[in-house]
Amino acid sequence: MKASAKRATSPQQSQTAWKIACAAILIAAGLLRLLYLSDKALHHDEGVNGLFLAPLFRGGFYHYDPANYHGPTLYYFGLLTTTLNALFYGKYGLSTFAIRLVPALFGIGLVWLVFYFRRFIGTFGSLSAALLMAASPGFVFFSRYFIHEVPFIFFTLALVVAVMRFKETARQRYLMLASASAALLFATKETYIITVVVLLLAVLCAHLYMSLRTRFAPKRIEDKPRPKKTIVAPPKQDAAIVPQKPAYDQWLAAVALFLLIYVLFYSSFLTNFPKGVYDSIRTFGYWGHTGVSAYKSPWYQYLDWLFRATTELPSMVLGGLGIIVALYQARSRFAVFLAFWGLGMTAAYSLVPYKTPWLALSPLLPIIMMAGYFLGQWFDLGARMPSPLLRISAVFALLAAVTISAYAAIDVSFFSYDNDTIPYSYAHTSRDFLGLVDEIESAASHNSAGKSIGMTVMGPVPWPLPWYLREFSNVGYVNVVVPSSQPIIVAAEDLSPEIERTMGTLYRRFHSYDLRPGVRLALFLRRDVRP
Repeated sequence: MKASAKRATSPQQSQTAWKIACAAILIAAGLLRLLYLSDKALHHDEGVNGLFLAPLFRGGFYHYDPANYHGPTLYYFGLLTTTLNALFYGKYGLSTFAIRLVPALFGIGLVWLVFYFRRFIGTFGSLSAALLMAASPGFVFFSRYFIHEVPFIFFTLALVVAVMRFKETARQRYLMLASASAALLFATKETYIITVVVLLLAVLCAHLYMSLRTRFAPKRIEDKPRPKKTIVAPPKQDAAIVPQKPAYDQWLAAVALFLLIYVLFYSSFLTNFPKGVYDSIRTFGYWGHTGVSAYKSPWYQYLDWLFRATTELPSMVLGGLGIIVALYQARSRFAVFLAFWGLGMTAAYSLVPYKTPWLALSPLLPIIMMAGYFLGQWFDLGARMPSPLLRISAVFALLAAVTISAYAAIDVSFFSYDNDTIPYSYAHTSRDFLGLVDEIESAASHNSAGKSIGMTVMGPVPWPLPWYLREFSNVGYVNVVVPSSQPIIVAAEDLSPEIERTMGTLYRRFHSYDLRPGVRLALFLRRDVRP
């Protein structure tokens, strides 16, 4: 009787343990992504994105630019967080924390989505993948960046989840979720074309590979055909009340939802229609040129970045083993799909000459999933053994991988974020730059004009400085040295000798600050201005 009661309660206990484990992983992911979110200076690209959001926040204006800056979803999600923040802080709702909250929440959401693969890679496998995702230095670092990459990866994984669930259940809500995910993916970044092509090829390759393995697999003499069991599913109570829609209606509704979301975002909610939609197609002319001309690196650059011990070495090793095991065993069509997805994304992004560290997240996503699959296979093999040593070794391998990854994530995100020797700290703004911002704020506070104080910025636009000067109403930007009588001048370091020669009697050079590697800014204050 006691044994029966124990068996009856074990599934419930297992589900409770699963929920507790998921919650703990999500909390850890949240802490890594949300703590001290504003302490690090914005990157150049974050500053540009923030200034695109500013007119949308202040006056409701945003129009998609096909030549630069990717899709519109980042700015509209930023509008949500800044508007909510404004309820508490008024005009200061446009804050660094509010804009970075967008990728941070999507980064947490990525970890949450991984749990949906429990049925495909097992309980231990999905928990392992989620832990590695939560602690990944790259996913942590760029979940704290106001750029498009992490939302883009989220919609990629959401599309895969929704398609898998629709394939299992044939329920229309999953088809609609897949349609919405695809539309948001398309409206986030132009590189969706790479992602979609690779996903479709991975599906095709997995199908062909499994078919070939089945056809040419050696048949054992002892194998006997098993009699098929006829399973009659109990009728649903609401089957007579809610009839199932014909298939063409489901697909028509999904296409309509996709077009609605796509058009609304690219047309700036019909305020730039049809030009915005047309521009969303025209953009490939610009980005095709950019992809082969800017930030050119050798084909192996991503592998070099990802395999470094300071980045993603544990996940890359485990993920590589997962790809080998999945293709060798060929037991799970989904695992084979994951393997081809990881290989395809790595090959595609390696072949494109344009390379930046955050683009490595696209191939890293399926590789982390493969790492979870490998650990799950390892653990499940141990569960079939009389000795628990194999299971214990799988747990220790996971803990070691997560510890190494978490240490690197904490280091690069909280301490070494401007260390240019770390791949993810690509041309990041120096912490010294915030000293310049503090001095400008101090000079304004000692001046009766306050944030209306006059300022001239000379030289190439020193992003992200315009973001930090967003509340200053009297700032001018020029590319060269021009005569000025404004209280403050900020100039590129190489322009300092000319400023001192032509305006040295009116201004004194206060200090110079590192902006990013190889770029310095000099601060000049008019002699009657208090620092």
